[in-house]
Parts: sequence; C-alpha cells; structure tokens
Amino acid sequence: MKRVFGLMLFCFGVGMTLMLFVPLTLTTLIFVIGSLTLGYYLFCS
Repeated sequence: MKRVFGLMLFCFGVGMTLMLFVPLTLTTLIFVIGSLTLGYYLFCS
C-alpha cells in the first residue's frame, strides 16, 4: 500500500511541476484527463 501512495504522490508532484510550464488551455485539460484515465487504469488493473 505504501508503494501505491508513493506513486500517487510522485505523479502528483510531476503533474504540478508540469503545470507551472503549461498555460491553462486545452492542453492542460487534455493532460489532466489523460492523467486521471491512466491512473485509474493502472490502479484498477
């Protein structure tokens, strides 16, 4: 379980870092939806 929480925190940190460089546009929305979808897929499979 610690590995799952570690992975979530790591991905959250990477995502927040990338958001500093990406303007709030359609690209941001696509990135967020893609991250949520990938996270759900990895967690549930």
